[in-house]
Amino acid sequence: MIDPRKLPPRFQQIPLRLWQMVETWTLVGALVTAGAIWAFVSLAGEVVEGDTQGLDRDILLALRSSTDVSDPIGPRWVEEMGRDVTALGGTGILIMITTFVGLYLWVSGKRRSMVMVVAAIGSGFLMGQILKRSFDRARPDLVPHGDYVYTASFPSGHAMMSAITYLTLGILLARVEPRRRVRAFLLGLAVFLTVIIGVSRVYLGVHWPTDVLAGWTAGAAWALMWWLLATWLERRGAVEPSPQTIEGGSAHPGD
Repeated sequence: MIDPRKLPPRFQQIPLRLWQMVETWTLVGALVTAGAIWAFVSLAGEVVEGDTQGLDRDILLALRSSTDVSDPIGPRWVEEMGRDVTALGGTGILIMITTFVGLYLWVSGKRRSMVMVVAAIGSGFLMGQILKRSFDRARPDLVPHGDYVYTASFPSGHAMMSAITYLTLGILLARVEPRRRVRAFLLGLAVFLTVIIGVSRVYLGVHWPTDVLAGWTAGAAWALMWWLLATWLERRGAVEPSPQTIEGGSAHPGD
């Protein structure tokens, strides 16, 4: 075995640099999580006090025809696309996606990571239901709803669960993906889906804009908390180590 003390100084510093990099990203993740939680709490306070009603109304009506509030702006195919996009945040679709990803992790031999995914998304769903019942905000009544709804409005369940599901899957799948480009693609796709699903809820008139914003912040905080937990468990050997950790953070740097 090679004695690290006999290596050139620049090679001896590699483990320290890697540790510092990991610690830096962990700190950034913790700060972003705290910021998302603070944003949700602040927004919830404004909503409860009624300070966001004017802004909510203005944005919601801006997405409607000036002569007919029952008609969303844009041609008919845009409205139909809005329904298609919003379905990506539906409970049935999210359950199927979570199941498929869980099966992929299972057959790939990453069973502890599979448990992490299921636990993160399942507990996130329960959190969402608790928040909805706690605030019990009424749905928008300014315009006809473009989708069937039956729960409270704040926070948006589609926005929150799409953030929890897609961001959690993106983050945790990126952990077990050695190629940098694929990791960036997974995270970018997760953010993109989360954003367009939330926008579609306002476009269809079934949520106030602040409902969606609250869903995004709560969902992002939840996904980041589970990423931090996964990182902590990885260091203790409780979940499979990521390829970046195994390869010293340099696996397939150009891919």
